[in-house]
Amino acid sequence: MIFQASLFHKAGAAFALLVSLLASGPLYAQRFAALGDYGYTGKPEQDVAKLIESWKPEFIITLGDNNYDLGEGRTIDANIGQYYQAYIGKYTGKYGPGAPTNRFFPSIGNHDLYTASGQAYLNYFTLPGNERYYDFVKGNVHFFVLNSDPLEPDGIISTSVQAQWLQQRMSQSTSAWKVVYFHHAPYSSGHHGSTWEMQWPFRAWGASAVISGHDHHYERIVTDEIPYFVNGLGGRSIYTAYTPVRNSKVLYSANYGAMLIQATPDSLHFQFITRTKEVIDTYTLHRQVSAIPANMLMVHPNPMSESAQVEFTQGAAGRATIRVIDAYGREVSRLYDGLLAAGRQSIMWQRGSLASGIYLVQVVSGTTALTSRVLVL
Repeated sequence: MIFQASLFHKAGAAFALLVSLLASGPLYAQRFAALGDYGYTGKPEQDVAKLIESWKPEFIITLGDNNYDLGEGRTIDANIGQYYQAYIGKYTGKYGPGAPTNRFFPSIGNHDLYTASGQAYLNYFTLPGNERYYDFVKGNVHFFVLNSDPLEPDGIISTSVQAQWLQQRMSQSTSAWKVVYFHHAPYSSGHHGSTWEMQWPFRAWGASAVISGHDHHYERIVTDEIPYFVNGLGGRSIYTAYTPVRNSKVLYSANYGAMLIQATPDSLHFQFITRTKEVIDTYTLHRQVSAIPANMLMVHPNPMSESAQVEFTQGAAGRATIRVIDAYGREVSRLYDGLLAAGRQSIMWQRGSLASGIYLVQVVSGTTALTSRVLVL
C-alpha cells in the first residue's frame, strides 16, 4: 500500500494509518515504568508521576511502600490514586474513573503492612492470586511479584512456601524474560543494607532481573550474572548511600525518579531517569533467538544505536516491502522493496540520521503484514 505524503498533513489520516499498522500484525515490545517508595503526597511524588505520565507507559509496577500512613488507610487514595488512578483497575477512589483494565501492579512494602496489617492495601487493589505475591504476563515478560516482609505467612527465605511457589511458576514459564520484583533489596549499599533472607537463587531458577526498593536511592548491582536494581526514589524521601557493596555498578541518590523499561523478544532495556529528565543509568540485556516463527518479525539489537538486523521468515517467494514508520504514521525509511525467496530473511538497517525515538518496522509480503516496535537510542 502506498500512502501519499499529503495524507500526513491531516492528523486524522495519520492517526488512522497508525491504527492500521498496529492492527496489521503483532507488536513484540512492552514499555513500562517501575517506581518504589513513593506513596507520600507532595511535590516529589507529583513530579515523578508527571515524569512517568510523559513516557506513556503501557503499565506500571511498584516496588513497595505504596502508602505511608500509620492510620487505618485514610490516606491511601491521596497517596496513590491522586497520581496513578488512570492505571488502576476496579478503582473506587475519588480522583477519576480508573482504568478499564488494570495497568498497575504493586508489590507490598513494610509501610503498607503498617497500615491495618496490610488490609488497606489489599482492599484498595484488585490483584491476581492471594494479592500478597502473584505473577502475570505482559507480552514478552513474565512478572513475579513477591512479599519480602518478614510478616509474610508463607515465609521469605529460599526454602519457604512462597519461594517454592516462585520456583515452580518460573520453571513453567515460556516467556522470553522473567522479571522478579519486591520491596526489600537482596543487595543494597543504602541505609537498610542488604536483606540476606531475599538472596534466593534467582538466576538458577530462571530470572532475568530482580528489582527492589526499600532503600531510598538508585543502584544497579550485577551478581550471579544478572542485574539487581534498587529503585526507591519514587517520592517519599532520599537516603544517603553508604560504601558500595560488592558488584555495585551504579549508585545514585541526588534526586527523585523512576525506571523506564522496554522489553522485546531479544532485549530488555532499563533506564533510571530523574524527575528533571536526567538519564542516570542505562543497561540492556540481550537474548539470542535461534529460530523465528513464521508470524514474527525480529529486530535486534532492540534498542538499536547505529544499526540493526531485521529478520523474518518469508512464507513463499514473492515481493516484499520493508519500511520504517514514525509515531505519526510517516514512512521515514524503506529498507527493501523487491523480490525475496522463501525462507528466513535478514536485512541490515542502518540508522543514518534517524532521530531517537520509537519506530515501527513493517514487512508487507503478499497478504501478510508483520510489525515490530523498535526503540532507537
